[in-house]
Amino acid sequence: MSMLKVEDLHVYYGSIHAIKGVSFEVNEGEVVTLIGANGAGKSTTLNTVAGLLKPRSGSVSFEGSSILGVPAHKIISHGLALCPEGRRVFLQMTVQENLEMGGFTRPSSEIEGSIQDVYQRFPRLKERYKQMAGTLSGGEQQMLAMGRALMSRPKLLMLDEPSMGLAPILVEQIFSIVRELRQSGTTILLVEQNAQMALSVADRAYVLETGRVSMSGEAKQLLTDERVQKAYLGG
Repeated sequence: MSMLKVEDLHVYYGSIHAIKGVSFEVNEGEVVTLIGANGAGKSTTLNTVAGLLKPRSGSVSFEGSSILGVPAHKIISHGLALCPEGRRVFLQMTVQENLEMGGFTRPSSEIEGSIQDVYQRFPRLKERYKQMAGTLSGGEQQMLAMGRALMSRPKLLMLDEPSMGLAPILVEQIFSIVRELRQSGTTILLVEQNAQMALSVADRAYVLETGRVSMSGEAKQLLTDERVQKAYLGG
């Protein structure tokens, strides 16, 4: 059974039809990626699943139950967490305080253990736990945003453009962490403009073009597809 199932999703910004009948699913234990050019609708789709945008029509179900209309802060309690585009950490709070905010749905007795789990996965954050998030590098802020999302112990982690603005060596580190998360059993829905990296880490992929799914299939197959190479891989 699909963990997440999105069917015939239509989303508007005013009169602009941004998402035009998008359908996809994510099975437990998978990494599924949505790739496409800027403006294709990738982040809009993710924000709709996360409850931040309201669709005009369509359905979104998680573990067999509809989550359409569920407020974003309650969707987290269902087991979905979003690591947003642009990181959006709390700049005037410390690393530790950011992580505590990420655990707001969890019992207070479990917060410290979860923080230590995050520090084990991201040793750089442990070194800077008292530091203001606004003084961290871009890569460190991305690690903090991912760590904050993991604080809710999500069944499904949604990552929106985790490599944006990062140097190539940091992109490699971030995707190494994505692989580790997958190996530890976390299901991941990845939105990423770096199609090469996204397809290399994913099980399956959907290609979005102007608000529609134009292609889908196993990530390895799409990596070698001439149309994908020409459009997104510089082939």
